[in-house]
Amino acid sequence: MDKVTGGQLAAEALIENRVEYVFTLSGGHITPIYQFLEDSPVTLFDTRHEQSAVFMAEAWGRMTRKAGVAMVTAGPGFTNALTPVASARFANTPLVLIAGAVGIESIEKLDLQDMEQRPVIEPMVKKALVCQRTERIPEFIDQAFRVATSGRPGPVYLELPVDVLNATVSPEAVKKPNTVVNSNPVDLAGAEKIVELLEAAEKPVLIAGSGAWYADAGPELIRFVEKTGVPAMTSALGRGTIPDTHPLCFESSLAIRPGAAFVANASADMVLFLGTRMSLFYIFGELFPQTAKIVHVDIEPEEIGRNRSVDLGMVSDIRELLARCNRVVEERGLGNRLKIRFKGWVDSLVEAEKEGKNQSQSDWESENVPIHPLRLAREVDAFMDREEDVVIADGGDTTTWLGMTRTVRRAGRYLDYGIYGCLAAGIPNANAAKLLYPDSRVCVLTGDGSVGFNFMEFETAIRKGLPIVVVISNDLGWGMIRHSQELKIGHAIENGTFIGRVDYHNLVIALGGEGYFVEKPEEIRPALEAAFASGKTACINVMTDPTTVSPGSMALANLGAYKA
Repeated sequence: MDKVTGGQLAAEALIENRVEYVFTLSGGHITPIYQFLEDSPVTLFDTRHEQSAVFMAEAWGRMTRKAGVAMVTAGPGFTNALTPVASARFANTPLVLIAGAVGIESIEKLDLQDMEQRPVIEPMVKKALVCQRTERIPEFIDQAFRVATSGRPGPVYLELPVDVLNATVSPEAVKKPNTVVNSNPVDLAGAEKIVELLEAAEKPVLIAGSGAWYADAGPELIRFVEKTGVPAMTSALGRGTIPDTHPLCFESSLAIRPGAAFVANASADMVLFLGTRMSLFYIFGELFPQTAKIVHVDIEPEEIGRNRSVDLGMVSDIRELLARCNRVVEERGLGNRLKIRFKGWVDSLVEAEKEGKNQSQSDWESENVPIHPLRLAREVDAFMDREEDVVIADGGDTTTWLGMTRTVRRAGRYLDYGIYGCLAAGIPNANAAKLLYPDSRVCVLTGDGSVGFNFMEFETAIRKGLPIVVVISNDLGWGMIRHSQELKIGHAIENGTFIGRVDYHNLVIALGGEGYFVEKPEEIRPALEAAFASGKTACINVMTDPTTVSPGSMALANLGAYKA
């Protein structure tokens, strides 16, 4: 029987795993795989930078809840991929990064692009694998997918040396495992305890994070909230698992968001933390009253009790736990009793929601020129009002403004960088979203600093026929850093914080897309209408007020001094 190469085995394993797209930038060390993916069911989607390829794979993993796949070449291709891998680790994104490497026989010979890659990336991933035997390539690919998607999702690194890919083996020597892990552990006794704590609570609040999204817990979450009357908020990829428009949802749990979030967090006597982390966004747990009962549920044991002691910690799948809680509430006939018990608390949050939003209304409706960035965020939010719309935030202050504004109606349709705080993902994320949802409108709101990192992904979008719309909040520089320096040291250091006016829209026109320049608030919506009507990749360059300071800038000025 004819022998097969390692490259063929790798390609066949990806096909057998039903991978739709491999996001990639080509290179000599991965050509042995490329040649067997050409004209296969797997599409090689090429970007202009390895970072963008991995950001696309990360977005794909976050939106589909399946492992996104990226492939890069050795050395500089590998190092260019590191930032989005770190972002994926913080975001719990299922991701498989395949990297080529110098041949085993050429290590330490000063071969092209030789470096030790595994030790560099190992602390950043769930597991780092190096396959050194050609016949075992399918085994390693199977393991990479299993690890990336099981338990708490995360990135997995797989290194395939080029001589292992080029070598041939007999098909009889090859094992081809293909195991899918579908495990949803639930703490049955814990569900009983949650309901008991609810019966004793006066001011409970539920916060659903990425774990709720990855567990597909949305329907059970909504049932639980409606059965018990417990007010809910969402965070990270949990946004939209219960829509912001639901009467018992008080939108994002971020305390800086105008509305009821701060009051809810700071006044609660019970916090039901579902699949999210006790991070900076909750002042490491200090935001909640010390007397509050904390229930922390996560699929990953190490998260439970991080930064603060909890009263009830559970390792559990969020969907299955909520389903069990719903049954307990029904069996005990507690629904109406709990809803009556919490009605006053919910009513107070409704009032806090109105009051909090009223305080920002003047900025959302500002007629100022240059444009207030909250007005820009509101215009984008108001225009992108369809449930299926995808909105992506990128940039420092810009992500803050949109995070304070965006109404999320459907889970998996709003992306930002989360706790890792990594700029540059916006356009790659948008390209992945448009690829996944070709019939949905996709819009990025980004800063003029962040848009520069992967600007040539405009060209990728144009070349691939992905009509995304990118709105740039152009405040002439690195606004979050500029303002935090002004607050911290009394002035901004011009080198490193000032960019100046750049006509980004004209650059996109030169690439073959559409471009629009906006200086007045009333011009924003017509530009959005024209951009989407064009059916082309488009850039809207909006001049925003460079003096406006966001809550994010204020927090950055106090970095490392939360207990001043």
